[in-house]
This record gives sequence, structure tokens and C-alpha cells, in this order.
Amino acid sequence: MSFFKTLFGGGKQAEEKPAGPVKSIEHNGFTIHATPYQEGGQYQLCGIIEKAIDGETKTHRFVRADRFPGQAEAADFTLIKGQQIVDMEGERIFR
Repeated sequence: MSFFKTLFGGGKQAEEKPAGPVKSIEHNGFTIHATPYQEGGQYQLCGIIEKAIDGETKTHRFVRADRFPGQAEAADFTLIKGQQIVDMEGERIFR
């Protein structure tokens, strides 16, 4: 029966997105969360940038094509990329 579960999508869910951030940092008033997910045996660079503006928390999700063999490495590069986005775009990312 396990063969059929795997064949028809009932097998292990290794490539599901994580429930929460792996790492988070504060940068220039923004919070950057690293949320890499497993894709094709590697971890995809993915993150969320947040900032409270006028009492409302604004969020921007970003995904890049970069993939890494380990989750920690993907999380580190996600935070670096998030800092670059904040430095280049600032609050314009929420428009």
C-alpha cells in the first residue's frame, strides 16, 4: 500500500513549506524572516519582510531562484537578500 501512497501523493511530505521562520533579524526598522523551503532536494531562498506602518503590519514575501544544500545556509542568504531589498526599496515594497 505504501507504494500507491507515494505514487498518488500520499507519501511523505518532505517538500512542504515550513510552519514558521527559521531565522529573523531587524534591519532599518524592518523585520526580515528567513523561510526557506525544501524543493528538489535543496532549499529554496524564500523570506518575508515586515514593517508596522500607521499601526498596520505590512508584509512582502520574496522568493529567489537560488537553492542551497542546507537549510541554515539558505536562511543566512535569505537574510542577506532581505537586507539588500530593504536597502534598495525601503517602504516601496509594500505598494
